[in-house]
Formats: sequence, C-alpha cells, structure tokens
Amino acid sequence: MLNSIRIAAFLLLMVTLGFFYSTQRTFLTSVGNQLQGFIIKGKVFNFINGWSNNTEVSSVEENVSMKTTNTPPLRTPSEVLKEGNGIIFLESTDRMKLPPLVLCAVESAARVYKDRPVAFFMKGLNDTNTEELKRLFPTLSSLSNVYFFPLKFEELFTDTPLQSWYSKINPQQQSYWTHVSADGCRLVLIWKYGGIYLDTDVISIRTIPKQNFIAEENSQSSSNGVFGFSPHHLFTQKCMDGFVQNYNSQIWGQQGPILFTRVIKTFCDLPRFNDKEDAMCGTIDILNPQRFYPISYPAWRRYYEVWNKLPTFENSYGLHLWNYMNNGKISVVRGSNVLAEHLYKTYCPSTYEEILGPTKQ
Repeated sequence: MLNSIRIAAFLLLMVTLGFFYSTQRTFLTSVGNQLQGFIIKGKVFNFINGWSNNTEVSSVEENVSMKTTNTPPLRTPSEVLKEGNGIIFLESTDRMKLPPLVLCAVESAARVYKDRPVAFFMKGLNDTNTEELKRLFPTLSSLSNVYFFPLKFEELFTDTPLQSWYSKINPQQQSYWTHVSADGCRLVLIWKYGGIYLDTDVISIRTIPKQNFIAEENSQSSSNGVFGFSPHHLFTQKCMDGFVQNYNSQIWGQQGPILFTRVIKTFCDLPRFNDKEDAMCGTIDILNPQRFYPISYPAWRRYYEVWNKLPTFENSYGLHLWNYMNNGKISVVRGSNVLAEHLYKTYCPSTYEEILGPTKQ
C-alpha cells in the first residue's frame, strides 16, 4: 500500500514538473520571438540593409538560448545594384555626421526614384557599425529603398585601372585628396554597377529619363557631379584609363570635370547650347546645363536668398547647390524664406522637419 502511494506521488510530481516546463518553454519561446527582431548577439535589424549575419543568441542572466532562422543575410552592393539602375552617392572622408544638405540630397533622390535603389557608400562606415544607422540617420529610416555600404578604396579599385595607381599613391602627399579619391570612386562605382551618380549637394526634383549621359556645366565644360551609364560602358572605361595616364593632383578638377571634358571630346565635339535642348554624342546624351545647373556657380548665393517669385525649374532634373563654393558659409534656417528652404520643404521634408531646428524668430 505504501509503495502504491509513493508511486502515485512520484507520477503526480512528474506531471506537475512537465506542465511547468511546458509553460515556461512556451513563455520563453514567445519572448524570444519578440526579442529576435530587435537584438541578435549585440546586432540589430538594419533598417536599410536587412538582417545581420545569422547567429545564435545566449542570455547569461536568464540562461536562455535562442536561434534565429530564416533571416536573410546582409545584402551586398552587387545584389542591391544588380539591375544597373541604382542611384549612387559617396562620402570619401571619414565623417559620419552628415550635414542637412547631404541628407536632403539622399532623401530627395529616394523620393524621386521610388522604385530604384539609392546606395550611399561611406568611407567612415564599416561592417561592425551598420547597426547604428537608424540612430545616425533618422530622417532616412522610413525610406526602404536607401542602402548604406562601406567605401573601401583598395577593395573597390581591385581589378580596375585604378588599382595600380592606388597601390603607389601616398594620400598625404596629394593635393585635393578628398576630391581626387571621390573622383576615382565615382568612376569605378558606375563602371562596376551602372546607374546614376549624384554629388551629395544635388537635390533631385524629377527623374532623369536617360541611361547613358553626362551633364554639361556650361558649353565649354562637362561636369562629373552628375552622370549615368550602363555597367562597363566605354566612356567610363576610357575615363578610368585617362584618370591614371594623366594623373596630376596639383590641378583641381584634373581627375573630374577636366577629365570628363577631355574624354567626351574623343567621341565628338562639345555642343554649344543655344536653347534648352539636349545634344547627342553617338549613343551618349549630353544634357543641357539647365538640367542641373540653372543657377551657375558664380551665382551660387542665389540659393540662399529670398526670391520675390520662386522659380519653377521646369527644365531641370536636379539642382546643384555648389557646396564647394559655400563651404559652410551659409546655412539653411527654418523660417528664413530663402530659396533653399523652399527646396528642402518640397523635396526633403523629413530632413527639413527633423534637422533644421526651431523657426527663426
């Protein structure tokens, strides 16, 4: 009789423990499912690039182990830009605190080119701090077509004409290195992936209906601040070759506008624009200066003045705000009513609302 009671008590204890274990396991699984969307072994869901690498998470305090499954890996530039129609920006310095104009340029492009990827390559970004993007760039967090990637010079230049040049160069001894390195990177990025390159002081206002094009700054000079080509196009190939063969860091623009002007002249003569029409150079469109430079660089301050009647820029695809000329001299202030403020309000509203601060008194 006593043995029967002991056996019954033991069975009851096992049933109770089984129920408790099942309940706890269900609870922990539920908690785990909630947590895995936010914290994974110190890494978080990248609001732009997707999930970080699959991993297993262990919490020492709770002694809980969770495994993430079916989480796609971090997307690479080749995957994101595989269609050859991306919009590409770059930052060739280590700065990670981007000024309002840069954020506006990226936001405006993402809004204008809603169905195309917008890729921002940044030298200051590395593989371990992509998780901080949402905190660093909150104005871009809602734009699902924006992607950030590290800009690694050596890796980018590998297997291109610029590889040998970069392996021999000493950046500290180069004049205008920030601009020279940016000139080289934009060439290689468009040659590799195709798409449209935009300077980070260009506000997009409507789509560019061209694939292979350069934009004229004036009738005598091409610009490398905006251009677009299909992958491995002959023009970008010739530009890379010319970049190396005629390298001279002492001359500002030698690897940029001067290079583009020299190379396009090997295809055809530069047109003289008398109206608002574009020109053709074989299969390359040469865009009228009105497309991006309706306000020329000598008049760059006009963007920071109050206009009695706002211009429509109906013949433009984007507006180059000449940040190199401004160089931080004039900032856009909320309530100032200058032209640039109206552009921010219209084409990068998130940047305008979050970055520019309180209304001017």
